[in-house]
Amino acid sequence: MKVRSEHRAFGGTQGFYEHDSAACAGPMRFAVYLPPAALHGEAVPALYYLAGLTCTEETFFAKAGAQRVAAELGLALVACDTSPRAARFPGDDEHWDFGQGAGFYLDAVAEPWSAAYRMETYVTQELRTAVEAAFPVRTDVRGILGHSMGGHGALTLALRHPDLYASVSAFAPIVAPSQVPWGEKAFARYLGEDRARWAEHDTVALLKTKRFASPPLVDQGTADKFLERELRPHLLREACAAAAQPLDLRIHEGYDHSYYFIATFVEEHLHHHRAMLAAARAR
Repeated sequence: MKVRSEHRAFGGTQGFYEHDSAACAGPMRFAVYLPPAALHGEAVPALYYLAGLTCTEETFFAKAGAQRVAAELGLALVACDTSPRAARFPGDDEHWDFGQGAGFYLDAVAEPWSAAYRMETYVTQELRTAVEAAFPVRTDVRGILGHSMGGHGALTLALRHPDLYASVSAFAPIVAPSQVPWGEKAFARYLGEDRARWAEHDTVALLKTKRFASPPLVDQGTADKFLERELRPHLLREACAAAAQPLDLRIHEGYDHSYYFIATFVEEHLHHHRAMLAAARAR
């Protein structure tokens, strides 16, 4: 693992790192915030943050303002890049919502993307293993959260890997990618034309057979320009109701899709995760 930079922040350490990834066929960058408790020898729970389209491993830490709260609560924060960068394929940078910066947190099965776009394996296996080996974080419980495309990733990975993530939350997630343009564009290229395979990475579809380990917290703003076309949170509410799945879906008047929205409510998300992780450890 290569240390790119480390910075003191709120009594803890904000670090940026790079390591080799077999799943993504080259080096991948990630970031970790360690609270003061971790620097004093305590193994702390880690929250994995998945960013949205066009973002990187740096975006959340630069814009969300989460480190102060994480320091107080004794939580480590981990973020990774949104797609492979070293492996290049024709057309991977022609559209802002596909390819570079748009890995959708799944393992591609269609060529050429299957050679490197394996973000589900990267997040759930390689990144997790690397973080838990190199940093003082707990290995028995962890949480996951994300924004937009990353909200889709957090929700679907929590459903697909309930043994890994004891808590989950999302800001303005793409809840039914099989039914909206962003998802249709990415899924057709990464997964091929078989829509049954698409359903395996669609929160609304997954809720027909799977459940979250703990009730998810989801925040959505009414001024989000992607609300009706891409996000459609009412589909998540309906799917959870049909599945008898507890859900805390909060709609906020006047908030948009930006990190100003995330920064406003991130403290409440971190408190949510701390409570859910504590409950999981007590069971």
